[in-house]
Amino acid sequence: MPMPDEPAFTEYRLSLQISDNSEAKQTLVLSVAANVLKACELGEVAIEVVAFGPGLQQLNRDNPNASKIQDLVKQGVRFDACLNTIATIERETGKPFPNNPNAHKVEAGIVPIITLVEHGCTNVGP
Repeated sequence: MPMPDEPAFTEYRLSLQISDNSEAKQTLVLSVAANVLKACELGEVAIEVVAFGPGLQQLNRDNPNASKIQDLVKQGVRFDACLNTIATIERETGKPFPNNPNAHKVEAGIVPIITLVEHGCTNVGP
């Protein structure tokens, strides 16, 4: 079953989970997405990166990988930011979370992963 906004001919569906604040793990997730895109034909793969918990820092607009995220978005990769985690960060810091403008806010980070897997997505996480 197709994911939202994906071409009808999409053969592969991949959900990449990031829930770790390690810069190395965050960079690895982006590298995996880029490598999968290189290995597949245009439109053959749909990739969604879901960030929650400490991994939400990947979607901080000041993250060192912001330009890589922008490049992946241009290639059709979707990024989801957990609103529950955003609310926790904002409550603890007293400041708005500087969300990457390319990130789609979702109520709970785990929900898109569950939904994607139910729709035939392969989930890769830590």
